[in-house]
Amino acid sequence: MSDPVPVLTIDGPSGSGKGTVSRLVARRLGWHYLDSGALYRAVGLAAGWAGLDLSDPSALVRCAFDTEVRFDETAGEEPRVIVNGVDATDELRTETAGAAASAIAAIPEVRAALRDRQRAFRRPPGLVADGRDMGTVIFPDAPYKVFLTASPEERAQRRYKQLKEKGVSVTLDSLLREILARDARDASRTVAPLRPAPDAICIDTTGLAVEAVVERVLALVAR
Repeated sequence: MSDPVPVLTIDGPSGSGKGTVSRLVARRLGWHYLDSGALYRAVGLAAGWAGLDLSDPSALVRCAFDTEVRFDETAGEEPRVIVNGVDATDELRTETAGAAASAIAAIPEVRAALRDRQRAFRRPPGLVADGRDMGTVIFPDAPYKVFLTASPEERAQRRYKQLKEKGVSVTLDSLLREILARDARDASRTVAPLRPAPDAICIDTTGLAVEAVVERVLALVAR
């Protein structure tokens, strides 16, 4: 029997750097990449387009099954996310989309509907999976697990800089409030709460350059 395809899970709260680090690590390793948060944001976005009630589990489960999500890695450095045939990459990165994703992620039926879709990304030669429950729920057997964190203030500053560069009008105070609220929601939900897997390596990225974090993660895989 052949060994399972290796998986590196990188979990953490919003703004911890897991998306950037995961993409760079996947590129360095030559592995596939899963942005699990984009799947939740895509379902939340599609639900909004359809005018669905975000507190209606049955409607959201149907939406989770029906929403077509594709990652286009040919368009540039950051994969473009195509939702039902529409390039929704920029819209998915807004705080509104993030809040919708956090709300629907608390619904057990939606998480169950997206579980197999996420696991299908596990293909040779390997997978780097970025999210909040990759190491605890989706790939509990992953041989490599990392949990990134950073202070709320640093994470708010990163999001502020990112959104301002994209021309989005935001304030640092509002971003900090949203991050703290999302942290509380994600950590207290009854299904797959945000927490490190028991066997995960925790890295505080506060004050660290992205490349330094990438090297620490790659060293873990090279052991």
